[in-house]
Amino acid sequence: MSQILFIKQGRLRQFDLTRPACLAGTAFAGLLVAAVLFVAGYFTSSWLARPSSHVQALQAQFNTQAREVAHAKQVAQVNIDALSAKVGALQAHITRLDALGQLLTRMAGLKRGEFNFSAPPAEGGPEISAPLQHVGLPDFLDDLDQLSDQINSREQQLTVLEGLLMHRAVQLQARPSGPPVVEGYESSPFGMRIDPFTGELSFHPGIDFAGPEGEPVKAVAAGVVTWAGPRAGYGDMVEIDHGNGYSTLYGHSEKLLVHVGEVVKKGQEIALLGSTGRSTGPHVHFEVLYNGKPVNPAQFVNSVGQLRVAAVPHSFD
Repeated sequence: MSQILFIKQGRLRQFDLTRPACLAGTAFAGLLVAAVLFVAGYFTSSWLARPSSHVQALQAQFNTQAREVAHAKQVAQVNIDALSAKVGALQAHITRLDALGQLLTRMAGLKRGEFNFSAPPAEGGPEISAPLQHVGLPDFLDDLDQLSDQINSREQQLTVLEGLLMHRAVQLQARPSGPPVVEGYESSPFGMRIDPFTGELSFHPGIDFAGPEGEPVKAVAAGVVTWAGPRAGYGDMVEIDHGNGYSTLYGHSEKLLVHVGEVVKKGQEIALLGSTGRSTGPHVHFEVLYNGKPVNPAQFVNSVGQLRVAAVPHSFD
């Protein structure tokens, strides 16, 4: 078809494309459209090419920053783990120190509340304004190390003190002290005396404490029972070894309450007061021996003043 028909204002119009003028116009229009499309394509491809390189640069910078952030997180996590380990170690040390301190407080006989390990030490003072000083992480870790060393040192010192106090407590418990009976009185002293059976002067290796028959006889120190039974002249007798060369004898018992090999505590009832063996009445013959030789028990019976002193001594063996 070489004609174009169209209606304009109610009239039918037609163009004959075979005319030279129409052919020239059509060709010009085609060239114009082609030129516009070429220019648009060129600038579009050029515009698209430029952002591609820019995006790649931004992407590379982002990747670098992401790696730096990841490295910073890793370093921070390592530091946090190190701090957590140090804090955990310090907490363990402090827990042991608290337990050790409470034990030492009891061993030292301090009053309750006089030295309380469960509360911080009392401190105070006026508030003084000063510029803030920030502490860096390396300095902070060094301070934690120094604090840990100080806590270790204090723990070792307290452990040594615990050993000394415990040794002293054991020594005090094992050292003879006090009378073997609560109710009673000294009826015959240590040393030379008139023998109640022969009337002659003889050596008495202990102190006699008279009292009601059946009165409990108590160990004057902690130790191990090395004899529990009859012995010539002593009747039913208990012997206790306290270590450090000391031992004690308790004679003329009505009944024995311990056996050989038994570990006894200071103040434990070991027998009942009686008059078995070579005796003229209910009493306990009390001896203190050091390295097997009798010594005067008076120096160990520090509370003998609480007992009633006999009006007529030398009445018992």
